[in-house]
Amino acid sequence: MKFDDQVVVVTGGGSGIGRATVMRFADAGATVIVGDMNAEAGAAVAEEASKSGAKAEFVRVDVTDEASVEAFAKEVLKRAGRIDVLVNNVGGAANEPFIKSAPDAWERDTAINFLGPVRVTHAFLDAMIQAGKGKIVNVSSDAGRVGSTGETVYAGAKGGVIAFTKSLAREVARQQINVNCVCPGPTDTPLLRERPEKFRDALERAIPFRRFAEPEDIADAILFFASDRARYVTGQVLSVSGGLTMAG
Repeated sequence: MKFDDQVVVVTGGGSGIGRATVMRFADAGATVIVGDMNAEAGAAVAEEASKSGAKAEFVRVDVTDEASVEAFAKEVLKRAGRIDVLVNNVGGAANEPFIKSAPDAWERDTAINFLGPVRVTHAFLDAMIQAGKGKIVNVSSDAGRVGSTGETVYAGAKGGVIAFTKSLAREVARQQINVNCVCPGPTDTPLLRERPEKFRDALERAIPFRRFAEPEDIADAILFFASDRARYVTGQVLSVSGGLTMAG
């Protein structure tokens, strides 16, 4: 898959799945804009991609802040002139039983995992509509498909991303904009490594492939949806879980 002369925006590009996605697009010839709240991490990824000869830049964004998102979109369009692919990858949650969770945690989970993609998409959508083309790939989670103990509000927010994806796909199909969703299963990221070793060992044994996903496994699915090979695919949800949720 080649993305020569395409402008790709990846939010949450400073680590984990986002970083892998940035590098995959960079290797495929895209001009990549790395969006992240962590300026040090985001700038480091953009520099790493640039060292391979790719065009990559960092622009800071806090997806929970509307003004930050609007400034981000304005700066990206100023620098690049357009956007061809938007990857909404930002996400994260604490792990605790719902009964012990507090309203501020619910607000945070919703602001990051659901309203974040909504805000960023809204900020860039008009440019795609005016161009009459574009690809939007939302990164949800298998938690949003089948649920996840200790991540109840997070799972609800990620389920909202799936519904948002399908509804938006219907709205913008006439403008030739594809909107699809990738749902990662357990993936070897810094967030997973924070979990207790006993939990991780049990989870890994439950996966039919007997390993966690590498961030690159998820990035490859994202690139498929962003490519011309998926030009007639929209409103779809792809689970990348090593078979863990094949019956979900």
